[in-house]
Amino acid sequence: MSEALNRDYRVCEEIGRGRFGVVFKCFSSISGKPFAVKSIDKRLIADDSVDRQCLYNESKVMFLLSHNPNVLRVFDVYEDENFLHIVLELCTSSDLFQRLTSRPVFSEPEAIAVMRPLMEAIAHCHRLGIAHRDIKPDNILYNDRNELKLADFGSAEIFNDEQPMNGVVGTPYYVAPEVIAGRNYDEKVDIWSAGVVLYIMLAGFPPFYGDSASEIFEAVLRANLRFPTRTFSSVSPAAKDLLRKMLCKDVTRRYSADQVLRHPWMTSSVGETMPVAVGETRPVAVLS
Repeated sequence: MSEALNRDYRVCEEIGRGRFGVVFKCFSSISGKPFAVKSIDKRLIADDSVDRQCLYNESKVMFLLSHNPNVLRVFDVYEDENFLHIVLELCTSSDLFQRLTSRPVFSEPEAIAVMRPLMEAIAHCHRLGIAHRDIKPDNILYNDRNELKLADFGSAEIFNDEQPMNGVVGTPYYVAPEVIAGRNYDEKVDIWSAGVVLYIMLAGFPPFYGDSASEIFEAVLRANLRFPTRTFSSVSPAAKDLLRKMLCKDVTRRYSADQVLRHPWMTSSVGETMPVAVGETRPVAVLS
């Protein structure tokens, strides 16, 4: 651990693990408040790799965005010869992926309770010219007050009208059709991904699926959005209308984040508190 990190924080037990590093719980040496610290082993990442670029993008982007209450906040960054340590807001409650895999489909008010803060976070990113590019349930965290926090900006990119984004990034079930082509797309890729999250919450399975990544990509490219009667018979016309607007293959017709927030389904219903569901329920076809 970095000498400066150990001076400012007391690092405790491991609470998570990823491809390049480990997340620990830690406490401020001054205030005693709890945080999370993401310690990334730079030796596992090639100097000229895309992963190395994403590593440094993440902390910079999150510093820019972290004054929004629905974006995971970064407090400190420490770097030594072998590690990068990012001190983050601590989220101890189950993430949306865990909630989706531990309970049946969500009611519409429960889904609205997720979508409102999620879309507020996405809209905030887009207003600052930043696209997340990897919206999915396991990047939607909750703190101990059950407040939603959008996390993991390792794939985030700055965009503007003169600088479209390129590159295939994201996760198969949630990636937008234009990303699969790998070039010249804009921030509305996040709207598509959020639309997939909404569909899964209401249906219990993704709108476009297959037995392999290539089959999933083919289904996404076809973008044949269906609402099976058995599953969607109790879903309101307004919810299905919003899904059509978000999962629209024609990017010029796909809604922006602000348009999603103004949609009648988002504004006319009263969202319930997002439950922390536990116990045995039927499995849900969600992949991280």
